Amino acid sequence: MKKKLHALVLGATGATGQELVRQLLSNLNFDRVSIFTRKTFNVEHKKLVKNKIDFSKLTEYKNLVKGDILFSALGTTLKESGSKKQQYLVDYTYQYEFAKMASENGVTNYSLVSSTGAKEKSFFFYPKTKGALEESVKKLKFNKIQIFQPPMLIRPTELMREGEKVGIKVFKGLNKIGILNSQKPLPVEYLAKKMISEALLKRSDSITTFKSKDLFESMSFI
Repeated sequence: MKKKLHALVLGATGATGQELVRQLLSNLNFDRVSIFTRKTFNVEHKKLVKNKIDFSKLTEYKNLVKGDILFSALGTTLKESGSKKQQYLVDYTYQYEFAKMASENGVTNYSLVSSTGAKEKSFFFYPKTKGALEESVKKLKFNKIQIFQPPMLIRPTELMREGEKVGIKVFKGLNKIGILNSQKPLPVEYLAKKMISEALLKRSDSITTFKSKDLFESMSFI
């Protein structure tokens, strides 16, 4: 009998995180889905284990960070966080510290939602932060790491930010005339499905990065 897997999800209250949880709960390859959130998660399921935590005291929860695959979809914006310092705390520090605990606890597979244009040496704060996180987690002792650099994401209406609504309209207009097709908006359900399918796939590469064009080229997985 094939072993059932235990998925860990960081960022479960965000758009991608919520979609990951929904799909993982219905996926027969997983018999447990543990989430780690700051806010209450109003979903009940026999496979779901909810951990409400204080991110400023992450090490106190290390014994809970055990499983097979860690899906990390935590993130914020400058507007939501209030400062670059606070955004860095969420987008880099919390995610790195959590990933480090997972690797030390024997979690073998790590799946990270990064961002298009992520680059450690970027002149811009956001892609530089995302790039720094990518480079840091690559040094951790996971057997397999998948990094996803999606374009702008199409979230459920109730979770979409105003700037995203405008941005999606602009990109769709440009895409219709053949401009920036590699950066056309991607629905979060497609990203979540790709993340899960890649996590279950046996690959020889220990680290794989999926850029926007890779995600659209592989739409056959949907």
